[in-house]
Order: sequence, then structure tokens, then C-alpha cells
Amino acid sequence: MRVGTGFFGIFGTMFTVFGGAALFLAAVGLYGVLSFSVNQRRRELDVRMALGATRGRVVRRVLGEAAGQLGLGAAIGVALSFALGRGLAFILFEVEAMDATVLIGVVGILTLTGLLACVVPATRATRVDPAVAMHGV
Repeated sequence: MRVGTGFFGIFGTMFTVFGGAALFLAAVGLYGVLSFSVNQRRRELDVRMALGATRGRVVRRVLGEAAGQLGLGAAIGVALSFALGRGLAFILFEVEAMDATVLIGVVGILTLTGLLACVVPATRATRVDPAVAMHGV
């Protein structure tokens, strides 16, 4: 792919910079929302641990629920990108409207961010002493 000069080169650079900034903001926002969601369930996770659930089982449960949400979000996002990408194809210059590498990269980055956002607080919640967890309930 050749980078254009002039009018198209400037817009190509702007789209790249703004796209990267949007991906970064989306990843930070996703991390914040999912991490907050798991932290809100901390008492539930503490009680599960106090009742005998293993650390691995609690973390797998949290990751399984997060994977379902992330999968649904990714499916909706990919469908919208196909629908809107065709409409925006007229402003693209020497670039494919449906670039699979970019799409897979974005979905991968956001999925990894979401899973990391869930595993960190879930692992932290499983390290609590069961007696302390039951005392707080």
C-alpha cells in the first residue's frame, strides 16, 4: 500500500491517528467498565470462596461470563463495521473498506483488554481470607 501525498495523504494520516486514539480510548473504557463490574461483585466472589469454591473455579466463572459479553460485543461490532464500512468506502483512497487484518487486530486487542480487566480483580478477590469475607457480610 502506497501512502498518498497531498490531500489524500493528510486525511490518511489523520484517520490513522484518530483511529489509534479511538482504539486506545475504547480499550481504556472497556477495562474500566469490566473492572468496575467485577469489583461490584467482590462480596459475591468472597462468599463463594468462603463456601468452598476454588480460586480457579471463581476466576473461570468470571472469565466465562466476561467472554460471553465480549463475544456478543465483538459480533455486534463486526456486523456494524461491515454495514458502515461499505457506506464509508467512497472516502477511502487505495485502502480496502473491509481490511481483515485491522478488524482482527481491533477485536483481539479489545478482547484481551476485557479479559485482563476481569482476571485482575477476580484474582484479587480470591486472595481474601474466608473468615474476613464472611465477617463483612
